[in-house]
Formats: sequence, structure tokens, C-alpha cells
Amino acid sequence: MITLDQADRLIDAILERGAALDCRPLSVIVVEPGCKVKAFKKEDGASMVRFEMAYGKAYAALAMGRSSKLVKVRAEEKPIFMRYLISASGDQIFPEGGGLQIRDAQGEVIGAVGVTGDTEDRDEELAAHGIRAIGLRTDEDCANLGRRGGIRLTNT
Repeated sequence: MITLDQADRLIDAILERGAALDCRPLSVIVVEPGCKVKAFKKEDGASMVRFEMAYGKAYAALAMGRSSKLVKVRAEEKPIFMRYLISASGDQIFPEGGGLQIRDAQGEVIGAVGVTGDTEDRDEELAAHGIRAIGLRTDEDCANLGRRGGIRLTNT
């Protein structure tokens, strides 16, 4: 399970990188498996409902075992299926890029991060940056584990 220290460092790395790239004000959440909040920060100037958006992206990544950007693609491809899952989750899944699973050195899922505030591509890029900046791994970094590692880089 991700530690509070790791969660804080991950969020700080994302916010620092976002400032360097002159991103709009960001909100970042790190959750444990089971989607229990470990840490959250919202930059000054970030609009309301950012906690819910960041949480929904992290929830989507954990619930579907893939990036929230891939969850969005699945929602576009199979809208009835995804409407059901979103409803079954109590409307907690937010299918929009910026949510990634966080993996340890062995490839085990230890949490997820959700980033919101800029474009979905930038949010996702920042999420991956934060994970790697503190020495942890993304699904992409663990691609060699394949199906046995629960790695989903596509929706097939």
C-alpha cells in the first residue's frame, strides 16, 4: 500500500512539474487500493468540484484496472456497458484522462493517482511523471508483466 510520505512526494512532484509547464491550477489525489483517500492537494485558483473529478479519475483507474483515459475510450466504444458500471459504482467513476494506477517495483498495484485541472492529456502526463519521480511504476512501465500482472494498455 502506498505510504503517506510517498503520496505527498508524488503530489508535490506533479504540482512542481505543472508549475514548470505553466499548467492551469491543478488538483491531485492519491488513493489506496479500495479507493480510500491517502492525500489530496488543490492549488489556489482551481475551480470547485476538482476533488470529485480527481477522485473519479483515480477510482476509474482502480475499478477498471487501466488508465482513466482508456476507461473513457471504453465508455465511447461501449456506452451501455459503461453506463451500467458508472451507475453500479454510485457515479464514482469519471471516465476522463488523468487517472493512473500506481505500482511498486514488483508491479503490484499499491494505489492510484488522479490529476485534474489542465487538458486530459496533460493531466495523464503529469500523473505518470509524479509516479516515476518518486521511484514507483505505471502500468506502462510494467507492460512486460502482461495479463498475469493485470496490465491493460489497450481495451482489447
